[in-house]
Amino acid sequence: MSSDASRERGASTVVELKFQYRALLFLAYQSLGFMFGDLTLSPLYVYQSIFSGRLKKVQNEDAIFGAFSLIFWTLSIISLLKYAIIMLSADDNGEGGIVALYSHLCRNAKFCLLPNHQASDEELSTYHKPGSSNRSIPPSPLKRFIEKHKSTKTVLLIFVLLGACMIICVGALMPAISVRSSVEGLKIEAKITNKSMVSLISCVLLIGLFVMQHRGSYKVAFVFPPIIILWLLTIFMIGIYNVIKWNPRVYQALSPYYIYKFFRLTGKDGWTNLGGVFLCVTGTEAMFADLGYYRQTPVRAAFCCVIYPCLVLQYMGQAAFLSKNLSAVPISFYASIPDILFWPVFVVAALAVIVASQAVIASTFSIVQQCHAFECFPRVKAVHSRRWIPGQTYIPEINWILMIISLVVTVGLGDMSNIGYAYGMAYLIVVFVTTCLTSLVINLVWNQSLIVALAFALFFGAIEILFLSSYCMKILKGSWIPLVLSAVFMVVMYVWHYGSRKKYLFDMLNKVSMRSIITLGPSLGIVRVPGLGLIYTELATGVPASFTHFLTNLPAFYQVVVFVCVKTVPVPCVPHEERYLIGRIGPKSYRLYRCIVRNGYKDVYSHQNDFENDLVMSIAEYIQLEAEGCSGNAEGSVDGRMAVVRTSGKFGTRLRMSESAGFEEGCSISLPGALTVTSSKSPALKKLQAMYEQESPDELNTRRRIQFELLNVIYKDPRVKEELMELVEAKRAGAAYVIGHSHVKAKWNSSFLKRFAINLYSFLRKNCRSPAVGLNIPQISLIKVGMNYHV
Repeated sequence: MSSDASRERGASTVVELKFQYRALLFLAYQSLGFMFGDLTLSPLYVYQSIFSGRLKKVQNEDAIFGAFSLIFWTLSIISLLKYAIIMLSADDNGEGGIVALYSHLCRNAKFCLLPNHQASDEELSTYHKPGSSNRSIPPSPLKRFIEKHKSTKTVLLIFVLLGACMIICVGALMPAISVRSSVEGLKIEAKITNKSMVSLISCVLLIGLFVMQHRGSYKVAFVFPPIIILWLLTIFMIGIYNVIKWNPRVYQALSPYYIYKFFRLTGKDGWTNLGGVFLCVTGTEAMFADLGYYRQTPVRAAFCCVIYPCLVLQYMGQAAFLSKNLSAVPISFYASIPDILFWPVFVVAALAVIVASQAVIASTFSIVQQCHAFECFPRVKAVHSRRWIPGQTYIPEINWILMIISLVVTVGLGDMSNIGYAYGMAYLIVVFVTTCLTSLVINLVWNQSLIVALAFALFFGAIEILFLSSYCMKILKGSWIPLVLSAVFMVVMYVWHYGSRKKYLFDMLNKVSMRSIITLGPSLGIVRVPGLGLIYTELATGVPASFTHFLTNLPAFYQVVVFVCVKTVPVPCVPHEERYLIGRIGPKSYRLYRCIVRNGYKDVYSHQNDFENDLVMSIAEYIQLEAEGCSGNAEGSVDGRMAVVRTSGKFGTRLRMSESAGFEEGCSISLPGALTVTSSKSPALKKLQAMYEQESPDELNTRRRIQFELLNVIYKDPRVKEELMELVEAKRAGAAYVIGHSHVKAKWNSSFLKRFAINLYSFLRKNCRSPAVGLNIPQISLIKVGMNYHV
């Protein structure tokens, strides 16, 4: 028997290992199409960018070999060592990127400037990495210094926003240089030498590229990995062919001695064109930024086993070809292709450009969404569709802005080398920001010594500063473009964050005293009408002034009131069972509740109908847990403790939610095992509701099918049953959403800079998407309360 059991365990282990192996291969296969496209396109334009300007005349075999040596060691140090080996371990619960590093720091130190932090947020299961505990380790002097000085937190945020702005610039510049470099091949076969014609063709392709993003490229996303694999196989075979045919001695250039030869031959001009070498690693950041879609092991395997060897051999092959064909440098990639393979390679390159550009644009949407979650970007419309890669977003406004910038850069700069300077500058700053943030993570999160963190920053930062010095010499030839664009985006993003914080602090100072509300009695001194009133507020505690402002103008409100606060927690995703914090405001007879919805910076807001149902179920669970003495909320408390009710083992077993296609709101329901609850809507209200449903059938269609049933359970306290019945009746009567419609103005005695920031923030609020759009609030149930803010 024991031998049979051991054989069964051995067989199950083999099956599990096979499954894990297949999953790893599948993720590695997917990553080739969505993560490495930009990196694999670099051979199209790297040598052309290095040997531009005055270096067109300084060409011999040692110079070509030196350029390849620079490319090889840059690719090895930045892409392989820094990112594939070190950076992939600096993930934030599986997520990567600049915002993930910032979130990681905010959780391990008080760096975040969002004012709605609560101690209960730190109890989230995703708040700390499993097995990591920093409580026994004394805080570092650097951590104490940053936490003590608010100005350092602001500087850190601005530094993060700088990296985010440069990623947006990359989203506009990468399609421009990739499309332009692929069109350059037409100069050989089609004999198109007119720069205006090349720019026109590039612009047409760019417009089609961004329109494709608008139409939904996810429909053909399953072909992305095969296209990139075909492209990698193509450049790999061409590289081997060129090495064998033209100059097998090119392997000698792997020695860093040829770097010394390169600068000895080129002098200052070689230093000036050093930025062209950095273009060989553009796209490497995606390996870390898009880590959330995959895992560390598949990404490392894909890069080390496929991407890195293919790129090295391609660059080596181009160097071998150029060492014997010095005049072919301006079109080195296409010139190195055998004539018989030109058109097939040209088509594959064009397809690879489309795939890589789509992935980079999607990454730009992702960084905008993450910045918006941290209140650092104006509200925009995010479309979450069912893509081949889950979690990707489409933002129409950003898509068209990127298209306009790409077209202007393509037409305005004209020369591909100048576009390369702009693109390289933007990407280099992104890489440098990542280096600095990672050094902070090494010291403050990994608890390594400050010497280790400084060694990381100095080693990689020094290399990146060397490249930056080269780009600074090309400021007038294109490097100024990302600096100007990022300055514009930076002003918008920081002003939005500054205005949001000021508005929140104003709400905190002007929130209503709960004791004054409670003295009004259970009716709050107003008429309580049937229904569920959801009052959206940014406050995690207290009652917003907009509530009393509403009651002042209309002294009537719903029988059940829920103050809803949707906030972002510095984690990538919050588990659904831990998302809702439920509490009570005042005595039970007041029927006032509070719900805090906690989302991570990569979470997607669910459909509002799902939120309504989840909210009712959560409040019902809270009521029963409170009766059992599990919530810690005492009768008559002003603003009691809150509970994560979905972690309860009995959740969903005490209030039944069912679906019925023929259900009409407002009718009474009596089912076996359930209590009968009758809505108190008048016939006139039912008639008006039917009229509204005819005007917006799609918006209310799903809401009409959900019904709640109060199970026929014997309760020790009859007030619990009464409260649950009232909650179900309120939901059946319908929910209304009350949200503030704010007008923010600067105080008359404010300084010029503050007036400028607040006025710009007010302008952005008026012209961006409504909060109701971002929260998916149905317009038919929306009530806006006007509020004036003088901050």
